[in-house]
Amino acid sequence: MFSPLTLQFLRDLRANNDRAWFEANRARWEADGKAPLLAFVRAFRPRLHALSPRFLADDRSTGGSAFRIHRDTRFSKDKSPYKTHVAAQFRHEAVTGAANEVVHAPGFYCHVSPEGPGEMDGSFGGFGCWRPEGAALAAIRQRIAEMPDAWARARGALPLEGESLKRLPAGFDPAHPHADDLRRKDFIVVRHFTEAEVVGPAFVDRYAAAAAEAGPFMKFLCEAVGLPWA
Repeated sequence: MFSPLTLQFLRDLRANNDRAWFEANRARWEADGKAPLLAFVRAFRPRLHALSPRFLADDRSTGGSAFRIHRDTRFSKDKSPYKTHVAAQFRHEAVTGAANEVVHAPGFYCHVSPEGPGEMDGSFGGFGCWRPEGAALAAIRQRIAEMPDAWARARGALPLEGESLKRLPAGFDPAHPHADDLRRKDFIVVRHFTEAEVVGPAFVDRYAAAAAEAGPFMKFLCEAVGLPWA
């Protein structure tokens, strides 16, 4: 699956992020980047379906769970043509649309990148809803407000990441036991992995274990926004 060659290719791409270099190294991308990513998607599929049969692990090279290596530079000041990571998004079967819409729904995410100083450097798994749209965000907050004990069980000791409002949204009790979570704009659990873990033979098992730990949390979010889990 992922190997030191994957991370070395991504390091080299980071230092040579232009089309001429990429075309000269396309065979490396196919063998050391794309192929391991699709193999990871296939290996994770049965583990994902054991958590919820409603989520997809699609190993098509285009239109599946794996993100393209090409960046969308249309609205970005950074015109670098390629991402310097590989990633896959395992979405719910009921969630369709463009990639920039799918990422806001409950999902499982895997990000593989060399370690470094950048915000998106390093490898991690992300589970939950990143910046859900207005109606979904309101539904999640309302379910937390109405079912505090269920939320406490689902959240457990999971460390949530992401942004929060400075003030509690209107209509919620400041004395609510989960007032801090009601201020959240993101409902994301992140599990970081070292380079040694990513290139090791047990990486898919490590990722699957992190996904399973986040399972009750994911189930709560899905039910909050009307998506079946079982």
